[in-house]
Amino acid sequence: MNVLKCPADLTLINDETSIRDVVRDIVRKGPHEDPILVLDLDDVVQKHYGWRKQMPRVSPFYAVKCNDDPRILETMVTLGLGFDCASKGELERMLDLGVEPERIIFAQPAKSIPSLLYARSKKVSVMTFDSGIELEKIHQYYPEAQLVVRIRHDAVKVRCLLGKKFGCDPIKEAPALLRKAAKLRMTVVGISFHVGSGCDEQEVYYDAVKSARGLFDYAKSIGYEMSLLDIGGGFPGENNKPIVRYAHAVNRAIDHFFPAEENVRIIAEPGRYYVASAVTLVSFVDSKRFVAERLEDGTERTRIFYYLNDGIYGTFYSTAYEAQETIPIVQRKTGAKEYSSSIWGPTCSPLDIIVRDIVLPELDIGDSVVFENVGAYSSVRACQFNGFPLPKIIAYLREGSWKILKDVVNNVRFPAQNSFKDIRLGTHGSYMISAEPINLV
Repeated sequence: MNVLKCPADLTLINDETSIRDVVRDIVRKGPHEDPILVLDLDDVVQKHYGWRKQMPRVSPFYAVKCNDDPRILETMVTLGLGFDCASKGELERMLDLGVEPERIIFAQPAKSIPSLLYARSKKVSVMTFDSGIELEKIHQYYPEAQLVVRIRHDAVKVRCLLGKKFGCDPIKEAPALLRKAAKLRMTVVGISFHVGSGCDEQEVYYDAVKSARGLFDYAKSIGYEMSLLDIGGGFPGENNKPIVRYAHAVNRAIDHFFPAEENVRIIAEPGRYYVASAVTLVSFVDSKRFVAERLEDGTERTRIFYYLNDGIYGTFYSTAYEAQETIPIVQRKTGAKEYSSSIWGPTCSPLDIIVRDIVLPELDIGDSVVFENVGAYSSVRACQFNGFPLPKIIAYLREGSWKILKDVVNNVRFPAQNSFKDIRLGTHGSYMISAEPINLV
């Protein structure tokens, strides 16, 4: 029997304790010299069951780059997720955690030769491409790979437009790539797209699935029987942004264009969805100063600059470079006067600003400033610029969820629902997925 042991760097709390209780306790014991990231693994578990309930036909392959904290990854491995890896390092990381190669998609359209050779040595065979040069490289170094054509289909309302870098034109380029692959006798198994990270519109998924359907039909006309559709990521994960409307658009699209009887496997590459709301930052005011501002009407007002012990070189990279919304939570003291305020990070860089303009009650040195929804693309981008330490990450899990994870390990046989097992070769080496998904919901 498999045994799941509680790691030393994970704190179990009783089921009646909320993560906000934990945060309040950290604030009460402060100020702390270093910023603290509170990782709520219950949130990750609940997000997984929420995904399986709302999009039961879509198997999640978590985007490792979004947050690679080992406790998050180990929780996801236990739950049976698949994984979207984009580098040799990420492949090594997941394989070392015991993930089967069939539970990984190498979702990197511009792979290095060493990473290709490593993937081949470990039998990680499913991978994306979006150009003839990449196709030729794979043909030379991993000819038996199972290929997925990455097409471009950009959302308009999106935080990070990935189509600027990856994805071929579905009309002008993708058919030619399919013909080239057939000429090289390469195995093409599906189509993938990514509408962009932090998408704020749902119908773009419907349109992208429709575009993929056209390529499935074209591929069939030249001898391919493709069996995999990868709808990418872009799904929000903040605690005030449910994915119901996204799930409705996706379900409507795949039921219409890829009905279940066609046995096409549908996967996605969610990142933010799983981890954004799982992490809360507790930071503290290291310093402050009053600044006199002259307004357009000639009058002056006082602004307060607050300098926290965390900034864009720690948790807030996405705030600076991707316009991610950042809302500080502060304690209002009795009689505190409100001021126009700016919140800065601790480094000497003038770019290190978290919130440029906000009205706050006056804070004192040592006061806490809390930020929710900071789990996505934060700690993975952090560095120790200016010698400031990385935020300390403390992970919590409720006892009830710990029991669920132990039951999963003891009672569910892997591979779980997110794997490329039971492959049947077809024309041009294409495969069909015939395994029934294990429903963990």
